[in-house]
Amino acid sequence: MRLSVIVPVYNMAGDDKLKHCLDSLVQQTMPDGEIEIIAVDDCSTDNSFEIMKEYERDYPNRFKALHSEKNHHQGGAKNIGLQIAKGEWIGFIDADDWVVSDYYERLLGKADETGADMVGCDYSLVDHYTFEPGQIVHNNNADQTGVMDQEKYRKLLLDTGSLVVKIYKRNIVFGNELCENRKIFPEDIFYEDNAVSNTWMLRVKHFEYIEEPLYFYYQHNASTVHTVSKKNLEDRMTAGRQILAEAKENGYLETYKPEIEFMYTVLFYVNTLFSAMPKEQHIEGCYNFTKKMAKEMKEAFPDFQENPYYKERIHPEEKKLISMQMKSHLLFYVYYRLLWMYRGLRK
Repeated sequence: MRLSVIVPVYNMAGDDKLKHCLDSLVQQTMPDGEIEIIAVDDCSTDNSFEIMKEYERDYPNRFKALHSEKNHHQGGAKNIGLQIAKGEWIGFIDADDWVVSDYYERLLGKADETGADMVGCDYSLVDHYTFEPGQIVHNNNADQTGVMDQEKYRKLLLDTGSLVVKIYKRNIVFGNELCENRKIFPEDIFYEDNAVSNTWMLRVKHFEYIEEPLYFYYQHNASTVHTVSKKNLEDRMTAGRQILAEAKENGYLETYKPEIEFMYTVLFYVNTLFSAMPKEQHIEGCYNFTKKMAKEMKEAFPDFQENPYYKERIHPEEKKLISMQMKSHLLFYVYYRLLWMYRGLRK
């Protein structure tokens, strides 16, 4: 089997979202026997699984429909799919997205042509079903491609891009044959891709990239990326902790400390802090939640404000507010609330 594509599914039947995705997969130009599509239903409460079973009946040589007995979020669904995946290459796709008909043939062709063990492309942001490119997002860049060296690794760690808009040689996902039976993704959290991406990138020997939007990323209000809840914010922090744990466990923290420190800072702390604070999204127990977060940030990386990427990439106003919180959480909290109230009055 050349390629296994894993599709985690949860309540995607509405507006034919799941059908658009699955149609684009079963219609791939790769012949039967070279591609397997493994869709995993994560305890959907709509008829997503029934739709998946229809595709399994109609495309028995390339489509498999699995069902999880317990909801473990996308990480759990991906782990179930990976347990039976036979492909030399592994790909993932979100169940509300879709791809052009020769997507996987072109990515694999690039790998055959160059000897790459990871290949990606650009994607297009769209708000309806179409194959006309909308807002094009450059998922990677030419400076990251070719045979990897330490400088390319640093660039890839900082700007990995979306994991679903790539394919991977099997060993990048699993590590080695001894790890094929273990769970690859963390379960029961969102941001599961963030938790594993660094380790995957540092297993890559040669990365190539097609600068065309071959993947369509559907934006809609039900998407988890648009959701702000305490659970969602806690999951970001959990993923940040795993980024750090993976770096320590796999022995690359010291070599790539500036990059790991910055990624942890952004995911665990900066993005989480400024998602928790706005008044209209005010989460329960916000004062203590953000105070505890700041304390853990200081314990993990006490000098994070001196990180060169932090200095270069974080907005000046955010740096000012963060510096205030590091000195006095009470002062920061009161100041932020008054600032938000003042801006609300000016509208």
